[in-house]
Amino acid sequence: MKSNAATSHPKSLRYGFIGAGRMASALARGMIRAGVAAADRVVASDPFPAAREQLARESGVIVHETNALVVEASDVVVLAVKPQSMAAALAEIGPSLSPRHLIVSIAAGVSIATMAKALGESTRVVRVMPNTPALLGEGASAFALGPTATEADAEVVQTLLESVGKVARVPESLLDAVTGLSGSGPAFVYLMVEALSDGGVRAGLPRDVATTLAAQTVLGAARMVLETGLHPGELKDQVASPGGTTIAGLQVLERAGLRGALIDAVEAAARRSAELAAAARG
Repeated sequence: MKSNAATSHPKSLRYGFIGAGRMASALARGMIRAGVAAADRVVASDPFPAAREQLARESGVIVHETNALVVEASDVVVLAVKPQSMAAALAEIGPSLSPRHLIVSIAAGVSIATMAKALGESTRVVRVMPNTPALLGEGASAFALGPTATEADAEVVQTLLESVGKVARVPESLLDAVTGLSGSGPAFVYLMVEALSDGGVRAGLPRDVATTLAAQTVLGAARMVLETGLHPGELKDQVASPGGTTIAGLQVLERAGLRGALIDAVEAAARRSAELAAAARG
């Protein structure tokens, strides 16, 4: 008897990836590493042989040339294709789907309604917004359930995404905000690391030392927020002693408007995400 993603435990399911790119590879390797699924219960397809071969080599999953074979061998189908390829992928897999299948999309800007219209309104769909640090198991992802998806489906997706980092469940209307924050956020942080490194070089440090110290400082500070549970402002105050070096630097950042610039950057990215999604809907 075949599994049913609506009622089965995540570890009893079979997972298929339509697309074998970097994010699909990160999710497949993460779930295998975390014990969510054994490699022989994960399959993938991709039109490019090199992508299939690399995924099979790195993770041990079974790869196919055609999407139909992936759907046939899976209970959970992860759509890891580019947004511009989504319409063709949906049209191809639609006839092969059955009530047991859960569809999980990581394609940016493709709405649940668009997928449900192509696959049938009764199809259980979950939309996910991951980010690139998932490649290292440090992702920050969010997901939204379609109207027919169940709490058991939510558990499946939660377990899958937790294998590559932190995860939050949100209404679909907030996925643009997620895109602006955690989707685009790594680029904002890379800019901050680069700038901190430049500051270190300006103060006399060798570039390699400055970059390592800058990156580790950001990593350590992030872990302090996550692991202590303290408000970032409280942690900031713990570093800034009266009349000391840190408060002098913070004054410069406040004068330069760093706080407002980061808020504006997230807002701009979220707004652009909404614009692109609207354009995709026509």
